[in-house]
Order: sequence, then C-alpha cells, then structure tokens
Amino acid sequence: MSLYAASGYQPRKPRAASLGAAFLINGAIIAGMIYSAPDFVKKVLPGSMDTYNVPDLPPPPPIEPPKEQPKVEQKAATQPLPNIPDPIVPTQIERTIESTTIIPERLPEITKPVETGPVTRVEPKVEPVPPLVGARRDPRYAEDFQPPYPTAKLRSQEDGRVSVKVLVGADGRVKAVEQLSATSQDFFEATRRQALSKWRFKPASRGGVAEESWMTLSVTFRIQDQ
Repeated sequence: MSLYAASGYQPRKPRAASLGAAFLINGAIIAGMIYSAPDFVKKVLPGSMDTYNVPDLPPPPPIEPPKEQPKVEQKAATQPLPNIPDPIVPTQIERTIESTTIIPERLPEITKPVETGPVTRVEPKVEPVPPLVGARRDPRYAEDFQPPYPTAKLRSQEDGRVSVKVLVGADGRVKAVEQLSATSQDFFEATRRQALSKWRFKPASRGGVAEESWMTLSVTFRIQDQ
C-alpha cells in the first residue's frame, strides 16, 4: 500500500470552482441588501399648474433719421493788410491856360545867332617816331670775330667765303643765324658756331631803348692768313 493511502490524503479540488462559489455568495448578499433597504427617495406626484396670458409689449417708437446739418462755408482766415502809406504823395497843381482874342499888329523879331567867324580845326599833335639806330660790332670783341679754319679745308688748302644774316638781341648776343651764301657747308658751320658763342654787338636802339634787329655780315677764310 502506498503512503498516500495510509495517511487518508484526498486530492484538492480545482481552485476555479472555489472562486466561482465565492462570487455567487457575495452577489446574493449584495442583492438582498438592495431590495431590503428602506426607500429614502421622495416620490413627487404630478400636480396642477396655474397659467395666465402675458400681454404683448407695445412696439417701440419709430427711429427718426438724423437731420442733415446745414453746411457752413469755412472762410480762409485772412490777416489784415499792413498799414502801408500811399507811395503817391498828392500834390496840388493848378494850371491855367491864358488865352486872348487880341491879335498883335507885328510879330516879334527872330533873333539871329551871333557870328563867331571861321572855325579853326586843331589837329592833335603827333610825336614823330624816332629813327632806328642799327646794331654794330662791339670793338671789345673784335678778336673773336674770325671763326676757326675748318680742318678739312685747311688740309686741302682751300679758301672760302660765307655771308650770313644774324639776329642781334637787346643784350648784344646773337640769337639766330641764317645762311645767305657759303663756299661750302664746312665754312658755314664754323661761322655759325662762332657767331652764337663769341660774337658780341651793340644792339640797335630807338629813342635810347634797345631793340632786336637783323644785320648781314660776311666772313672770309684765306690760307695765307693762317
């Protein structure tokens, strides 16, 4: 015999069946309490109601539209003009023209202008223009007049002659040289260099005032002078 049979053990019933029984018992208790409880709510039976007619209210008075206000013309504000005196000063001038009906027997004689004699015309006095005194060579620089002999012409033993026109300034120096004639270009170049660097003159003058002037000069180159 097994141990379970000897001790008298019985297996437990399912737990779900015990829970359902508990719910049924509790529900029955709650239902009995509801039906056996006294009625505390007062029941109101329907009764009669008094009614009466409410008179209609009188209609409101009609609303009059707003009256249009008369338009008032707004005038621009004007300021009084300043009190300016009249620029025209009134004067009292009385002019009367006298007339007569008497005709004179003889009209007045017309006075002739006095004869003053022949008119003499005076011409304005014109000062004569002083003559121009031409420029001339300054004797203090006479030794510097002859140009150096050109080297090429000196070797070839050639003579030459140059004619030039020079502009003498108010200070006596030569300001420009123009060729009029020349035996060769070498002679002219030698003359031009000498004139611009060494030639000095007493300038032309008019009434004591120095002026520029042109003058013509000639230069001769001779081998025998060397």
